[in-house]
Amino acid sequence: MAPGIDPHHLRYEVIRPVLREMKMWSEAAENLLMGTAAHESRSGRYLRQIRGPARGLYQMEPATHVDLLTNYLRYRDELRDELGKFIAKAPGPVQQLSTNMAYATAAARLQYWRVPEALPEAQDIIGLAAYYKRHWNTFAGKATEFDFVRAYRKLPPYDL
Repeated sequence: MAPGIDPHHLRYEVIRPVLREMKMWSEAAENLLMGTAAHESRSGRYLRQIRGPARGLYQMEPATHVDLLTNYLRYRDELRDELGKFIAKAPGPVQQLSTNMAYATAAARLQYWRVPEALPEAQDIIGLAAYYKRHWNTFAGKATEFDFVRAYRKLPPYDL
């Protein structure tokens, strides 16, 4: 795997603690975010899309972030407060997708949370890849389910 954040550190020091603090942890959610980060930013190697607007570990686009805040969290005070736990005073929220791993993780989890479809089983990497493609990258996006699976399978094993 190309240099980036050590996957164990990403899983155990960022993703798992943030999801647990939000009370949104599950093994499947953790694996979905690990796979998203592994594919989208090469586990933090790229914090800004090379030829595009996406930012951070999960390469969330600013427009997606604005939509999350405006059209979803605006009407869900409790969830908005969960995201607010992780924001720093500066820089602005969009920039924090790149500079604040906890905030980026919380925003990514909430973006997936808003999907009414249940998560696949935690060990169903092909199912997680399909979920990622449908709900993160979208049909028109360049990534494929195979890309997600290949990136995920390069991650080291983990412990619960």
